[in-house]
Parts: sequence; structure tokens; C-alpha cells
Amino acid sequence: MSEEQDRDDPQGTAARPSLQTLLPRRLARSLSAQLLVLTVAFVMLAEVFIYVPSIANFRATWLMDRINAAQLASLAVEAAAERGVMPELEAELLRNAEVKAVALKRDNRRELLLASPMQDMIVARYDLRGATWLELCYDAFETLVFGGGRTVAVAGSPRFRGGEFIEIVIDDTPLRQAMFVYSGNVLFLSIVISIFTAALVFLALNRALVIPMMRITENMVRFRQQPEDASRVMLPSQRRDEIGTAERELAAMQGEIRQALRQKTRLAALGTAVSKINHDLRNILASAQLISDRLTGIDDPQVQKLAPRLFTSIDRAIQLATDTMKFGKAEEAPPRKQFVPLADLVHEVCDAAVPADDTRIRTEISIDPEEQVFADADQLFRVLLNLARNGVEAMLEADGGGTLSIGCEMVPGGGRLYIADTGPGLPVSARAHLFEPFVGSARKGGTGLGMAIAADLVRAHGGIIRLHQSIPGHTVFHIYLPGPDGQMAEPEADLAAE
Repeated sequence: MSEEQDRDDPQGTAARPSLQTLLPRRLARSLSAQLLVLTVAFVMLAEVFIYVPSIANFRATWLMDRINAAQLASLAVEAAAERGVMPELEAELLRNAEVKAVALKRDNRRELLLASPMQDMIVARYDLRGATWLELCYDAFETLVFGGGRTVAVAGSPRFRGGEFIEIVIDDTPLRQAMFVYSGNVLFLSIVISIFTAALVFLALNRALVIPMMRITENMVRFRQQPEDASRVMLPSQRRDEIGTAERELAAMQGEIRQALRQKTRLAALGTAVSKINHDLRNILASAQLISDRLTGIDDPQVQKLAPRLFTSIDRAIQLATDTMKFGKAEEAPPRKQFVPLADLVHEVCDAAVPADDTRIRTEISIDPEEQVFADADQLFRVLLNLARNGVEAMLEADGGGTLSIGCEMVPGGGRLYIADTGPGLPVSARAHLFEPFVGSARKGGTGLGMAIAADLVRAHGGIIRLHQSIPGHTVFHIYLPGPDGQMAEPEADLAAE
């Protein structure tokens, strides 16, 4: 639309189709209209299959009636043979029987009983004795297409005063005309039956299927426009069939979507507030950390005893604030993959996860010094550090010590890293939401952000992280990373449920 048209028609009504234009278009595309058309078409198709044998039977019956009438005429001629048959009477008998000649074969001889004075050339012969269904159908359509004005001979079994067969010669014009009249009657009746049947089927299916489907469709459209509106949730009927199941499942799905949207909206608002609070909290904690560092210079034994706990608490608070800010980002930066010396990286992880002066935690590193993995060093460090810290904290809280094991096995298609600890194992409730934020923590008071961040980073590498096994005294995580060609080893079956 041009600018001049826009000024003349600010509402855009010139380009908008009218309701009268849209209504036939919508009706043509509706399920109801398609159902009605298909019903009429299928009924008409069924009538076609019925018409083919019926027209063949009509032709055979019409011809047998002519044969029977011709034989009756021939019996009258034989009865009056002694007194002589006048030519006028013979012509009248042939005209009433609608035949041109009648012949009967009996006692191994063929006898001409009646014949018109002038005989036309016979162009086709038909034998009704033992004719198959296909032959009768073919002959019927041949008469419809090529018949009219032809002289044909028809043989059939005699009904009176037996013989081998009786043969008549007729003009097939009356037969063809009768077949057309019969076909017209069948066509008219087929149209009436198809319309009546289609109307009944349409009304039944429209009530049972189409109207409920339209109700479901309209509800889906309305719900999509404003999913937060509780009044737009589907109200299922009491039906026990598939339509009722679809309505109930749709209502349940819409309820779950509303709940998820409501939760995400609240989390978004909460996240905005938390990000602001978190920024100020980190500054406060940084100041507290600087002030607490001065406590190390105080010789008071009580201060020296409580200072490490204070340092640890502040470090944990800073780490929690950092993890929260990292998780709140829209997405992590894409990994910058390169070949990373894995042994050096794992030693850094162990140094960061295990306190230097704590002898309760032992570390076992089973990695070849020459081993390398194709990954982002910083992101892989964060993944391993999150898993290692969780394992160390679990062992310290359980029995005060244990062993942290980290190893790597290069398999065809990439590498498989494992991190194991001898802690108490993960509770069943934690396994169900292990990599989900705020619900997947195995520790009391934990947020689960570390595992969620680790899973996101591994997925960004195209890899897989899994809890392979978790029983008292043995918890193992597997990390599968693809190689430079993008191929990755097939993950082993998980044993975490044992």
C-alpha cells in the first residue's frame, strides 16, 4: 500500500478482506466442510461399485424377458401351425415380443420359428448361458457406449418345452434406451442417498468430533494469546474417550505452563533484585576480607583459633556471590578450545579444592603427564573444581576425611574423565535434580549452582556429564569430551541407581 493510500485509509481496511470474503474461505478450509465433501464423495464412489453389477444384471434381465416373450410367441405359432399362420399375426407376435426372429435348437437341429420378412445383418452375438460376471459387465458397458441401431443375436436357455437353447434377433436400441433410463434413476437415487447419508454422518461426526476439536483448538489459540490468564485454561468435559483424554491432558499441560511461567516471572524479578544485592554484597565481603586479614597479626590465641573459620566463611560467601552472578548471565562465553595439558590442570584443581594444611583429604591423580584434552582450559577448570569441592566437602562433613581421585582415559572418539570420592554418596532426592539450580544440592543449605554451571559448561563443549555411580563410600562422576573432529565416545551405562 502506498503512502497516499495509508493516509486515506489509516485503519488499513482497503487491504483487509471483508467478513463475507473470509467466511467462505474459512468454511472451505474447515474440518466440517471437508468431512461433508469426503462423505458425499465416498458414498458416490460406493454407488459406482454398486452400479456396475446392477446395470449388468438389468441388461441380462431385460434380454431374458425378450427371450421368454419370444418363446411364448413361438408356442402360439406352433399351436396354430395346422390351420396356418397369417403373416399379419406373425408380424404382430414379433412386434409384441420386440424381436425380429426366433430360433430354437432341439433334438440336435436348429429350427427357425419366427422371422420378419426383411433381416438386417447381425453385428454382435451374445450368449447368456454361463456368462461370467465380468463378461456381463463388459457387454453392458459395450451396449451403453456402442449400442443403438444394431441388430444383435442373443442366446439363452429355453424356459418352456425344453431344448438346448433359444436364440433371438433384436434391435438393441430399446435396450440401450432402457439402460439409460435405469442409469438415470440409479444416479438420482445415488445422489439422494449420498446427500442424506452425508448429512447424517456429518451431523453425527460434527457433534462427536468436529465441535469438540474446534473447542480444543479455540482454547489453544486463546491460551497462547495470554497464558497467564487462569480463565483461559481448558475445562475438560466428562468424556472417557480420546477427546476427553486430549482435553484433560491439555488442561494439565496448560496448568503446568502457567505454573512454569509464573515461577519464571518471579525468578526473573528475584534475579534482578539479587543481582543488585549481590553486587553490593561482594563489595562488603571484599572489605570484610581485607579487614580480617589484619587478624593474622594479633597474637591472641582465641583470635588465632577463630580467624581460620572466619576466613573460610568469608571465602564461601564470596564464592557463593560469584557463582550466583555467573549463573545469572544469559549464557556463558563460547569455549575457546585448544589442546590443554590435563595433568597440570588437575593439579591446580586439587590445590584449589583441598586445603594445603589439611591432611584428612588424600588426592590420587591417574593421568599421564603427556595427556592432553581438546577443551577450554578455564571452563574445564571450573567444571572440575566444582565437582572436586563438592566431593571434599561431602567427605569432611561425613567422617572427617577420605580420598579424592581424578583420572582420564582416552577412548576412541575423545576423552573420558572421572572424579571419585569416598564420601557417603548422594541421597536419592538429590540425584533426581542433580544438575538443576536451586534444587539439585546434596548439602543442607546448598544452592546447587555449582553442578548446574558445570553441566552448562560441559554441554557447551558438546560433551556429557553424568553421575556414574553413587553408593556409600564411592561416588563417581564421568565427563565425556569430544575430540578435535567432534567425535565423542559412547557413554557407559549409569550405575547411579544402585
